[in-house]
Amino acid sequence: MRVCRRSAGGGTAGDVWINPMPLFHTAGCVLLTLGPLQHLASQVLMPVFDAALQLELIESERATLLVGVPTMLMALLEHADLGRRDLSSLRLVVSGGATVPPEVVREIEARLGAPFSIIFGQTESSPLITSVRLGDGPEDRTTSLGQPLPQTEVKIVDPATHAVVPLGVVGELCTRGYLVMQGYFENPEATAAAIDAEGWLHTGDLGSMDERGYCRIAGRLKEMIIRGGENIYPREIEHLLLTHPAVADVAVVGVPDPKWGEQVAAFVRPAPGQTPTAEDLFVFCREHLAPHKTPRFWEFVEQLPLTPSGKVQKFLLRDRFVARERSQ
Repeated sequence: MRVCRRSAGGGTAGDVWINPMPLFHTAGCVLLTLGPLQHLASQVLMPVFDAALQLELIESERATLLVGVPTMLMALLEHADLGRRDLSSLRLVVSGGATVPPEVVREIEARLGAPFSIIFGQTESSPLITSVRLGDGPEDRTTSLGQPLPQTEVKIVDPATHAVVPLGVVGELCTRGYLVMQGYFENPEATAAAIDAEGWLHTGDLGSMDERGYCRIAGRLKEMIIRGGENIYPREIEHLLLTHPAVADVAVVGVPDPKWGEQVAAFVRPAPGQTPTAEDLFVFCREHLAPHKTPRFWEFVEQLPLTPSGKVQKFLLRDRFVARERSQ
């Protein structure tokens, strides 16, 4: 176990924060409301997320901090107004709430001209656990979750035994500190399942930690695909596919298979004007991935199902796939 304590940094007095997140979500009502209040900064509240409106507000309000989940940032990158707006006031872009592909980090920094900071956490941890520092190098900024926040403990454990795993080994990320919730409202059973007797919150996220305390995410414990006894992490496949020029967004899920237990299915949203084929993407994956990690099923969609806070609802994709297979 490693414990790191430091200042997350980022906000300063006089900043202008644009809040595109719903206020029922901790990113909207905590990070992007109490955050600017703490720093004596301004908050520009959006009624709903709209890429064109957000680009307009960055220019008209001279926003300095841009915060949003990865799907929102991807929408900004794809919007026709991006090149027509003056975004020079931006000095920092922050994202979390879902895994942030390295390619998105690089493209944001190149096209918006502002450094990128990845944050990680969940509502039960009020809501942050780790953050990338502004002075971190390109590799840490694009591939890591940063280090734990001040007064925050993090450990990586074996999901089955709860023993701390060696550095660099993937396990469940757990956190402990003042930021961990007291419990779920009137639900002691759920609270006991999430927080153990020693006060560790079991996040359900799979990750690893290096010798410096930098954490890296592998995906959700419940999303891990087990094919023929082999553990497959969708995040690795998704990040690879996002480097393909014909792919705008992708979600990888495990679907039932009578022989292997699960197979890998990829749901792809093509980039504008592109028409990728399953064969093309299969060959691309095989150039970089082991055979068992390469998706067996491919579907092309106009949109991925999202929550109001912008996260992909993978369970819906899996359920639709299963229902369609059963009806055939």
